[in-house]
Amino acid sequence: MRFNTLFLLLGLSWLCLALAQVSYDDCCLKYVKKMSHNIQKHAVKYRVQETDGGCNIRAVIFTMRRGRVFCTDPRESWVIELRKKLDKRSNKGPNRINRARG
Repeated sequence: MRFNTLFLLLGLSWLCLALAQVSYDDCCLKYVKKMSHNIQKHAVKYRVQETDGGCNIRAVIFTMRRGRVFCTDPRESWVIELRKKLDKRSNKGPNRINRARG
């Protein structure tokens, strides 16, 4: 009986630790201050991190060609401009929808 109780407590402890670690896995904890234009050219996509769950700062996370990620302050002017460039770049191509025709 003691072995079963110990096994159950150990299993629950492991499960709690595993679930807690997942919530912090993809969060940015600090910002990159600057990013040179040469590095900005390699950005292929971005996503926005909101302050919910385990993430405690709002951030824009840029992914580069080789998979490297940079966490940036969404209020910075260069971040806003880079987001606009990536949005324009993603709208180009054969599957583009012309929204002006409406």
